[in-house]
Amino acid sequence: MLSKSQIKLITSLKQKKYRQQHGFFVVEGVKTIKELLQSHLVLHALYTTEPFNIDAKNEVLISETDLKRISFLTTPNTALAIFEIPQPQPIEKKGLIVALDAVRDPGNLGTIIRLCDWFGVKDLVCSNETVDCFNPKVVQATMGSIARVAINYIDLADFLKSTNLPIFGAFMEGENVYAKRLPENGILVMGNEANGISKEVEAMITDKIAIPRFGDLQATESLNVATATAILLSEFRRGNWQLAMND
Repeated sequence: MLSKSQIKLITSLKQKKYRQQHGFFVVEGVKTIKELLQSHLVLHALYTTEPFNIDAKNEVLISETDLKRISFLTTPNTALAIFEIPQPQPIEKKGLIVALDAVRDPGNLGTIIRLCDWFGVKDLVCSNETVDCFNPKVVQATMGSIARVAINYIDLADFLKSTNLPIFGAFMEGENVYAKRLPENGILVMGNEANGISKEVEAMITDKIAIPRFGDLQATESLNVATATAILLSEFRRGNWQLAMND
């Protein structure tokens, strides 16, 4: 049986201010929880309707009814865990870095974190206006990748001013990415779903790149930001692979 204080704590973590206040975030689903248990992240409590087959500290068996009371999902999984929010890690100013300028949709951010993990991007920097990466919907969309990508929230304009790396930005009027030679070290900036990259950040972009449209009508206005990130990261890695093969 869950106590009122446990229920109050867990349900409060749906809101950013309480995640920041308590230093915890919620993870749901056996597969993702098991992945995070094997990572550097620290478990605070595990609530499950079925015993885990691993040595999990602070494991509490609960009923399906109790799980429904604390779950943020329409159809609850069999487990919910609370992990400590990790301390931010220093940004490695080398390799490929992804920067997000006010990306607001949790699903988009979660997918981008997963893409960074897939394409070996170690650092993801987010403007302070970007949705919180520990939002339950973001965590769910990362499928465990949140444990393998260093995420920092910063003043994006100040960060870009401080770097000597080339800064690439996704723009409709940019240079065709398929015709451009892309470096191993650089920053890829992706903008807000509705408004793109802000004027302040645009002023610091050194290379504007675009994904060309191939449809006969050329009627599609834009790509989803997560989809565009996937295409651009693939092109960066393809270019790096071709350079390595030619060395």
